[in-house]
Amino acid sequence: MHTVFSTDGIHPHNTFRRWREVLGDQLVPAEMRSVGDAPFQGRIQASTIGPMAVTEIANGAMRTESTADHIRRSGRDDQVVAVMRLSGGSACQQGDREAVFGAGDLVVFDPRPGVSEAQAGCSLIVTLPRERFEALLGPSRLYTALTVGADLASTTLASTFIQELVRVGDRLTSDAAARMALIGTDLIVASLAERMAQGVPRSIHGTVTVQRAKAYVEANLSDPNLDPRQLAAAMGLSLRRLQELFHERGRHISDYIWERRLEAAAQRVADPACAHVSIGTLAYDCGFASQAHFARRFKQHHGMPPREYRIASLLNGRGGGSDL
Repeated sequence: MHTVFSTDGIHPHNTFRRWREVLGDQLVPAEMRSVGDAPFQGRIQASTIGPMAVTEIANGAMRTESTADHIRRSGRDDQVVAVMRLSGGSACQQGDREAVFGAGDLVVFDPRPGVSEAQAGCSLIVTLPRERFEALLGPSRLYTALTVGADLASTTLASTFIQELVRVGDRLTSDAAARMALIGTDLIVASLAERMAQGVPRSIHGTVTVQRAKAYVEANLSDPNLDPRQLAAAMGLSLRRLQELFHERGRHISDYIWERRLEAAAQRVADPACAHVSIGTLAYDCGFASQAHFARRFKQHHGMPPREYRIASLLNGRGGGSDL
């Protein structure tokens, strides 16, 4: 494989922007967001074996959303992609099905809108002709976002074959590469067929969707317009359905959003590194539209105004350490 892009040597402030640009060109343009506070790191390597394009992606935690417009602009509606997770894990939604998969698992996605949350890790992305899959398995909606587990021997065989094919691909003649690529494609088809024969389980929509919703809240705490309706739209659900999912877990969406804002605010107010930052600025950074609203909610939640909380936390820290 040859390296297409690496964040090595790029200033941390620019790494994710450059990553977004290159990954969008390599695969499908999408909205991407880095998740977490650690500096983003990533590497993209690529190989072509006959008609099969294989991309190895090692990346930090990130969220990706492909819309109908992204897919239309990509001009790749005649393809499907098989994702083989080598390390780390992902949660992805496409249509009415969600896939949670980890190292050794396989998932196929067709050219439709979707959302994914990926942990730091590494994946092989195999781009394949949609026609071949649909000729053997039927419409792609039957198996898109269906997790094919590493516990199936056929999954291990397909994954091992593709990895070995990439390793020796540059030593194959063009005719041999085309034949081997077809074998690799059919091994992936066989893995899907075995998984489909087990019966498609009910979507694990609830747990994964709530996890995605919480991750979205975490990434958008500074947005003063973030509310249950906006969150439901971001998840691709009706407000009523998202409320039901939170209620099943003993939570209200609005309560969760305000709790996370107040907890994040408390951490920043108590942080000595933020001691020079005004309370008003911290409030705004956590999504509060006014300092008065912030002070009122903060006191209700933490039992004292934010300024007193800051002083008490800093004094406690000087006296031998704080738990905050």
